[in-house]
Amino acid sequence: MTDIKDARILIIATDGFEQSELEVPRDKLKQAGAKVTVASPSGDQICGWEKDDWGRPVPVDTAISAVSPQNYDALVIPGGQINPDKLRVDQGAMTLVKDFLKSGKPVAAICHGPWLLVEADALRGRDVTSYHSIRRDVENAGGNWIDKEVVVDQGIITSRSPKDLDAFVKKIIEEVEEGKHAPRRAAE
Repeated sequence: MTDIKDARILIIATDGFEQSELEVPRDKLKQAGAKVTVASPSGDQICGWEKDDWGRPVPVDTAISAVSPQNYDALVIPGGQINPDKLRVDQGAMTLVKDFLKSGKPVAAICHGPWLLVEADALRGRDVTSYHSIRRDVENAGGNWIDKEVVVDQGIITSRSPKDLDAFVKKIIEEVEEGKHAPRRAAE
């Protein structure tokens, strides 16, 4: 069990993340006392997507290749259409996601973020939610898709969209404080 004030949270993203789905968890987790690190594939600043155009740039603390799950208590994956689509074909990002899943530490994905969990083969037999347009992808990957603001199954936390951010962040805090779960399946 880790108090949120002692927790280290990793957010992975690249250009095209849904602006609020990175900024709200980052800011609320920091306000709760967690140390939050943002990592991108290159380690360089990234730019969000807001409504129907590019959003604001976000500073990045490190490259995905420079981080290890052993140094963090949870992983957060923002959505948007572009961000998770780019990350799910990035070998470094996918290795990191799979390593987090194997560790049993909380993994949180919102909106289109569960595409990385689909790619990691982590959803078979699990209750999960996502943005409605990727419901079939989640179901085809063996997930039990539920239309609910936040769904948790053995430390895998999923939410549908920016309107669910308050419940999403609250559940991340709860799961971090609960501690590790049994390691989850991830494709090798």
